[in-house]
Amino acid sequence: MKAKQCPIKQEIKQEALAELFELESKDLIELYFGDESGFCNVPVVARAWQFRDEEIRITPQRSKRLNVFGFLRQSNEAKTWITEKAVTAQFVVDAIEESVQEKLAKPRVLILDNARIHRSRLVQSKVAQWEAKNLYVFFLPAYSPHLNLIETLWRKMKYEWLKAQDYVSFEKLVEAVKEILGEIGKKYRIKFRDRTSTK
Repeated sequence: MKAKQCPIKQEIKQEALAELFELESKDLIELYFGDESGFCNVPVVARAWQFRDEEIRITPQRSKRLNVFGFLRQSNEAKTWITEKAVTAQFVVDAIEESVQEKLAKPRVLILDNARIHRSRLVQSKVAQWEAKNLYVFFLPAYSPHLNLIETLWRKMKYEWLKAQDYVSFEKLVEAVKEILGEIGKKYRIKFRDRTSTK
Protein backbone atom coordinates (compact mmCIF):
# COMPACT_ATOMS: atom_id res chain seq x y z
CA MET A 1 0.00 0.00 0.00
CA LYS A 2 2.94 2.33 0.56
CA ALA A 3 3.37 2.81 -3.19
CA LYS A 4 -0.21 4.14 -3.39
CA GLN A 5 0.21 6.66 -0.57
CA CYS A 6 0.66 10.37 -1.18
CA PRO A 7 3.76 11.37 0.87
CA ILE A 8 2.57 14.97 1.33
CA LYS A 9 -0.89 13.96 2.57
CA GLN A 10 0.69 11.30 4.78
CA GLU A 11 2.98 13.84 6.43
CA ILE A 12 0.23 16.45 6.94
CA LYS A 13 -2.23 13.95 8.38
CA GLN A 14 0.37 12.27 10.61
CA GLU A 15 1.37 15.64 12.06
CA ALA A 16 -2.30 16.44 12.74
CA LEU A 17 -2.81 13.01 14.28
CA ALA A 18 0.20 13.54 16.57
CA GLU A 19 -1.39 16.77 17.76
CA LEU A 20 -4.65 14.95 18.48
CA PHE A 21 -2.78 12.33 20.53
CA GLU A 22 -1.12 15.17 22.44
CA LEU A 23 -4.48 16.82 23.17
CA GLU A 24 -5.89 13.52 24.39
CA SER A 25 -2.87 12.96 26.65
CA LYS A 26 -3.71 16.31 28.30
CA ASP A 27 -7.34 15.18 28.71
CA LEU A 28 -8.59 17.96 26.43
CA ILE A 29 -10.34 15.67 23.93
CA GLU A 30 -11.57 12.11 23.54
CA LEU A 31 -9.96 10.34 20.59
CA TYR A 32 -11.73 7.36 19.02
CA PHE A 33 -10.74 5.26 16.02
CA GLY A 34 -13.61 3.85 13.96
CA ASP A 35 -13.88 1.12 11.34
CA GLU A 36 -15.73 -2.03 10.42
CA SER A 37 -14.67 -5.65 9.96
CA GLY A 38 -16.30 -8.95 9.10
CA PHE A 39 -16.16 -12.40 10.69
CA CYS A 40 -17.24 -15.67 9.10
CA ASN A 41 -16.80 -19.26 10.18
CA VAL A 42 -14.12 -19.94 7.60
CA PRO A 43 -11.13 -19.26 9.87
CA VAL A 44 -8.32 -16.89 8.95
CA VAL A 45 -5.27 -18.95 7.97
CA ALA A 46 -2.24 -16.70 8.20
CA ARG A 47 0.29 -19.31 7.07
CA ALA A 48 0.60 -22.94 6.06
CA TRP A 49 3.26 -25.48 5.08
CA GLN A 50 3.54 -28.16 2.44
CA PHE A 51 5.93 -30.85 1.28
CA ARG A 52 8.33 -29.92 -1.51
CA ASP A 53 6.66 -30.25 -4.93
CA GLU A 54 3.25 -30.79 -3.29
CA GLU A 55 0.46 -28.68 -4.74
CA ILE A 56 -1.94 -27.05 -2.29
CA ARG A 57 -5.26 -25.60 -3.40
CA ILE A 58 -7.32 -23.27 -1.28
CA THR A 59 -11.01 -23.36 -2.14
CA PRO A 60 -13.00 -20.45 -0.74
CA GLN A 61 -16.14 -21.54 1.07
CA ARG A 62 -19.34 -19.58 1.34
CA SER A 63 -20.30 -18.64 4.85
CA LYS A 64 -22.65 -16.32 6.67
CA ARG A 65 -20.87 -13.18 7.81
CA LEU A 66 -21.08 -11.19 11.02
CA ASN A 67 -20.14 -7.55 10.49
CA VAL A 68 -18.94 -5.27 13.25
CA PHE A 69 -18.65 -1.49 13.27
CA GLY A 70 -16.88 0.03 16.24
CA PHE A 71 -14.92 2.79 17.93
CA LEU A 72 -11.79 2.18 20.00
CA ARG A 73 -9.69 4.42 22.25
CA GLN A 74 -6.05 3.90 23.30
CA SER A 75 -7.40 3.20 26.80
CA ASN A 76 -9.18 0.11 25.36
CA GLU A 77 -12.60 1.69 25.76
CA ALA A 78 -14.71 0.35 22.89
CA LYS A 79 -18.20 0.84 21.48
CA THR A 80 -19.39 -1.72 18.93
CA TRP A 81 -22.43 -2.54 16.82
CA ILE A 82 -22.98 -5.87 15.07
CA THR A 83 -25.14 -6.97 12.16
CA GLU A 84 -25.49 -9.94 9.84
CA LYS A 85 -26.35 -7.50 7.05
CA ALA A 86 -23.90 -5.28 5.19
CA VAL A 87 -22.49 -2.26 7.02
CA THR A 88 -23.92 0.66 5.07
CA ALA A 89 -23.56 4.43 5.38
CA GLN A 90 -26.93 4.44 7.17
CA PHE A 91 -25.68 1.84 9.66
CA VAL A 92 -22.58 3.97 10.36
CA VAL A 93 -24.66 7.13 10.79
CA ASP A 94 -27.09 5.35 13.13
CA ALA A 95 -24.19 4.06 15.27
CA ILE A 96 -22.55 7.48 15.49
CA GLU A 97 -25.85 9.16 16.35
CA GLU A 98 -26.55 6.57 19.03
CA SER A 99 -23.19 7.41 20.60
CA VAL A 100 -23.85 11.18 20.67
CA GLN A 101 -27.52 11.63 21.53
CA GLU A 102 -26.74 14.76 23.57
CA LYS A 103 -24.02 17.39 23.38
CA LEU A 104 -20.73 15.98 24.65
CA ALA A 105 -19.09 17.69 27.61
CA LYS A 106 -15.67 17.30 26.00
CA PRO A 107 -14.76 17.43 22.29
CA ARG A 108 -14.63 13.96 20.74
CA VAL A 109 -12.68 13.26 17.56
CA LEU A 110 -13.63 10.19 15.54
CA ILE A 111 -10.88 8.95 13.22
CA LEU A 112 -12.17 7.21 10.08
CA ASP A 113 -10.49 5.87 6.96
CA ASN A 114 -11.51 6.75 3.41
CA ALA A 115 -13.98 3.91 2.88
CA ARG A 116 -16.79 4.91 0.52
CA ILE A 117 -19.45 4.59 3.23
CA HIS A 118 -17.47 6.91 5.53
CA ARG A 119 -17.20 9.56 2.79
CA SER A 120 -20.79 9.14 1.63
CA ARG A 121 -23.17 12.06 1.11
CA LEU A 122 -25.25 10.79 4.02
CA VAL A 123 -22.29 10.96 6.42
CA GLN A 124 -21.21 14.35 5.03
CA SER A 125 -24.74 15.68 5.54
CA LYS A 126 -24.49 14.89 9.27
CA VAL A 127 -21.09 16.48 9.98
CA ALA A 128 -22.44 19.93 10.95
CA GLN A 129 -25.02 18.36 13.30
CA TRP A 130 -22.34 16.24 14.95
CA GLU A 131 -20.00 19.20 15.34
CA ALA A 132 -22.82 21.08 17.11
CA LYS A 133 -22.76 18.19 19.61
CA ASN A 134 -18.95 18.39 19.99
CA LEU A 135 -18.16 15.40 17.73
CA TYR A 136 -15.61 15.94 14.97
CA VAL A 137 -14.69 13.52 12.18
CA PHE A 138 -11.04 13.28 11.08
CA PHE A 139 -10.30 11.34 7.89
CA LEU A 140 -7.05 9.45 7.52
CA PRO A 141 -5.10 9.66 4.28
CA ALA A 142 -5.85 6.98 1.69
CA TYR A 143 -4.17 3.57 2.02
CA SER A 144 -3.20 4.09 5.68
CA PRO A 145 -4.60 1.22 7.77
CA HIS A 146 -1.44 1.42 9.93
CA LEU A 147 -2.69 4.76 11.29
CA ASN A 148 -6.05 3.40 12.44
CA LEU A 149 -5.66 1.83 15.90
CA ILE A 150 -8.87 -0.19 15.65
CA GLU A 151 -7.22 -2.30 12.91
CA THR A 152 -5.15 -3.80 15.74
CA LEU A 153 -8.36 -4.92 17.45
CA TRP A 154 -9.61 -6.73 14.34
CA ARG A 155 -6.21 -8.37 13.87
CA LYS A 156 -6.02 -9.52 17.50
CA MET A 157 -9.52 -10.96 17.33
CA LYS A 158 -8.94 -12.89 14.10
CA TYR A 159 -5.40 -14.11 14.71
CA GLU A 160 -5.18 -14.48 18.49
CA TRP A 161 -8.37 -14.27 20.51
CA LEU A 162 -10.76 -16.36 18.42
CA LYS A 163 -9.97 -20.06 18.85
CA ALA A 164 -10.37 -22.98 16.44
CA GLN A 165 -13.43 -24.24 18.32
CA ASP A 166 -15.15 -20.89 17.79
CA TYR A 167 -15.44 -21.69 14.06
CA VAL A 168 -17.41 -24.91 14.53
CA SER A 169 -20.64 -23.13 13.59
CA PHE A 170 -21.77 -19.63 12.74
CA GLU A 171 -23.78 -19.49 15.97
CA LYS A 172 -20.67 -20.38 17.99
CA LEU A 173 -18.67 -17.72 16.15
CA VAL A 174 -21.29 -15.05 16.86
CA GLU A 175 -21.24 -16.02 20.54
CA ALA A 176 -17.41 -15.84 20.67
CA VAL A 177 -17.25 -12.48 18.87
CA LYS A 178 -19.88 -11.00 21.19
CA GLU A 179 -18.00 -12.34 24.23
CA ILE A 180 -14.74 -10.73 23.09
CA LEU A 181 -16.37 -7.41 22.24
CA GLY A 182 -18.06 -7.35 25.63
CA GLU A 183 -14.76 -7.92 27.44
CA ILE A 184 -12.52 -5.43 25.63
CA GLY A 185 -10.64 -3.44 28.24
CA LYS A 186 -11.11 -6.21 30.82
CA LYS A 187 -10.25 -9.75 29.73
CA TYR A 188 -9.02 -8.57 26.32
CA ARG A 189 -6.60 -5.64 26.23
CA ILE A 190 -4.24 -4.11 23.68
CA LYS A 191 -1.07 -2.37 24.78
CA PHE A 192 -0.60 0.59 22.45
CA ARG A 193 2.71 2.41 22.25
CA ASP A 194 2.92 6.02 23.42
CA ARG A 195 2.20 8.19 20.37
CA THR A 196 2.32 11.64 21.96
CA SER A 197 5.96 12.26 21.05
CA THR A 198 5.94 10.79 17.53
CA LYS A 199 4.66 11.93 14.19
